Amino acid sequence: MMFSVLLTHLGFGAVLCALSALLTWVLMKRVRIIDTPNARSSHTRPTPRSGGIAIVVTFFIGLLALWLLSADAVLQQAYFWAFCAASFLIGVVSIVDDLSGMGFKAKLILQIACASAVMSLGLVIDQVSLPMLGVWSLGWLAFPITLVWIVGLTNAFNFMDGIDGIAGGSAVVAAGSFALITFVQGSTFVYLISIIIVWACLGFLLWNWQPAKIFMGDSGSQFLGFVLAVMAVMAGRFDDSHVSFYVMPLLFFHFIWDTAFTFVRRLRAGERVTQAHRGHLYQLMNRLGLSHARVSTMYLSMGALQGAGALVLVNIDGGYRVLVFVPFVVFQLLLTKAVMRRARAAGLVA
Repeated sequence: MMFSVLLTHLGFGAVLCALSALLTWVLMKRVRIIDTPNARSSHTRPTPRSGGIAIVVTFFIGLLALWLLSADAVLQQAYFWAFCAASFLIGVVSIVDDLSGMGFKAKLILQIACASAVMSLGLVIDQVSLPMLGVWSLGWLAFPITLVWIVGLTNAFNFMDGIDGIAGGSAVVAAGSFALITFVQGSTFVYLISIIIVWACLGFLLWNWQPAKIFMGDSGSQFLGFVLAVMAVMAGRFDDSHVSFYVMPLLFFHFIWDTAFTFVRRLRAGERVTQAHRGHLYQLMNRLGLSHARVSTMYLSMGALQGAGALVLVNIDGGYRVLVFVPFVVFQLLLTKAVMRRARAAGLVA
């Protein structure tokens, strides 16, 4: 029975992967949304940046198939449709952003609106577990903390989409790890949504690995960050798996660290933090001589190790799960120190 289900899901995924790859090719050839190189670019020739549209369309085709063919796998109707509506809205907003360009403030307002829509139905982080304190109810803090989480990961994913393969590849690794963990924990809906993301991103990644023939654009990066952030909340509150909220932050810890460190560093340096730049750790590695493929492979490897850590995390008593982050914090501290020392010596940062 289990083998039959696995084959069905692999077949379903293969169809989605092929569809995503085909849509990406069509967009690459027919839709002229072009990323023209400038002083902050890591590429040297004009490249289409409409690939995220293929991910969004494939995702919703997969979601529609899930609803039509496996109704018992979806959440309660109110939560399911709220998730669909908010995801659709962030997808549309991101596509419009790629087409016409939106200011950071406008995007932030719309991201907050989408996050508020799902939170209004109770999709919030209502409690956390801490060593020696046990389970701590967040009370009214649940709403601002959930808002920061959803909007924060949405933008972190967007900021990290700066070299070939890093965002799409990391989405595959993280969503694949999340699918495995939620499946083992008894999930239906979140597990299936995770494999839809895996296959949708794999199809796109066929054209996005170095040298990339097409970029994801905001239509893909904002959408993926938002959907994955909301899934983390759903998995803990409303899915059959009831997976710890800590899992998703651990799966994307390298993205969160890179974004947070860069934000604080630029803020302290008096730079305009909302302005595009090439100062992320992964961008500095690339500018120091590592190819797109090597940097992306490094981040995918980090993601795989974090996935292994997440498997350990879900088997630890709730209050001590946060301790699994410790070795990853130490690793990021050492990596950051090494990168920044070389970047300063090369005159890339002050």
